[in-house]
Amino acid sequence: MPSFKSSAEDTRNRRSIAEYLRLEVSGGVMLIVAATIALILANSPVSDGYFSLRDHHLDIPFLGLELSVGHWASDGLLAVFFFVAGIELKRELVVGELRRPAAALLPVVAAVGGMAVPALIYVAFAASGGGDLGGWAVPMATDIAFALGVLAVVGRNLPSALRTFLLTLAIVDDLIAIMVIAIFFTSTLNLWALAGALVGLLVFSLLHRRDVHGWYVYVPLAVAIWVLMYNSGVHATIAGVAMGMLLRVTAGEFEKESPAERVEHLVHPISAGVCVPLFALFAAGVPISGGILADMVTEPEPLGVVAGLFLGKTIGVFGATYLTARFTRARLNPALGWADVAGGAMLAGIGFTVSLLIAELAFADQPALEEHVKAAVLIGSIISAIVASTVLTLRGRRHRRRLAAAPPTDAD
Repeated sequence: MPSFKSSAEDTRNRRSIAEYLRLEVSGGVMLIVAATIALILANSPVSDGYFSLRDHHLDIPFLGLELSVGHWASDGLLAVFFFVAGIELKRELVVGELRRPAAALLPVVAAVGGMAVPALIYVAFAASGGGDLGGWAVPMATDIAFALGVLAVVGRNLPSALRTFLLTLAIVDDLIAIMVIAIFFTSTLNLWALAGALVGLLVFSLLHRRDVHGWYVYVPLAVAIWVLMYNSGVHATIAGVAMGMLLRVTAGEFEKESPAERVEHLVHPISAGVCVPLFALFAAGVPISGGILADMVTEPEPLGVVAGLFLGKTIGVFGATYLTARFTRARLNPALGWADVAGGAMLAGIGFTVSLLIAELAFADQPALEEHVKAAVLIGSIISAIVASTVLTLRGRRHRRRLAAAPPTDAD
């Protein structure tokens, strides 16, 4: 009898942990914890051991995989994160906000503006200071998990329309970031490996359309697609996005939920609780000292990243939204004020996961500069999170006071 009780308790505990990891706020919390641990390890007496572990190679030569632990995290574990992002993108395109052009126009334009302006600001800093223009894409991305996690904490009294706006913006942001990675950070193409990956995706799609079930079918196939994509020269995380977007997001006649919902329900806790935190643990560990910060102030690349994430995102997202609403028929949700949009625009400056990944790709041959740019990503994201949290907390109080002062309706 005790063993049955223990087994039941273990099952309940596992379910409780999984449910927690599915919460929006949990992704942000896990990222913060992992990044904090990484920074502590990288700036502690055990830093040599930390960097030795991160750079230790775990190669599988016959599969063409020659990766360090850090690269396994960025190329392998992040593929799971992008798989979930692919599912979310497909859902938004088919049944979400992006399926209705009128509703999607403002956040889509905001996403484009919020990526173009940071890139231009980075280029301006780099060009004027004689820096490396190759990092233009670093401040472009918004971290969905981190941004929505912060919003879930500080936005309890804010209109739900702000979350919808930010989520749609982040989804479009992710799509553009994925395209940037695929186009601009692809090494010499191995066409045979790429063709093999595409055949694998075709098989994946056919099996899914024929309602073939079983993780033992799809997991080996997914690994094979990932290996082929890696060997093709296209960044391996693109395999995750492609497989996520192949899943059906509408429920069938005899289904309670769609296959995409079922898979996301299972995979999201793994992504939020294991894959992304482990990536952050190895990507965010950068040495930060007075000397390094002094060097960063004189380097145009880190300055461009910090300015791009905070100022660029704020100006780009807010400016594009305002101009579109001003000069087209698109209108802001009546529940939102422009101050709410400004707070959301600042929140979009949290670049973390994808920005760190692009920093690794853009400055792979300049380790010292890569570390400085990564530190700049952390600094820019933290500034954006703090300022956005302050603005949105004040806006939440204003919305709460307004609702409290509103006369009761018949429904009340």
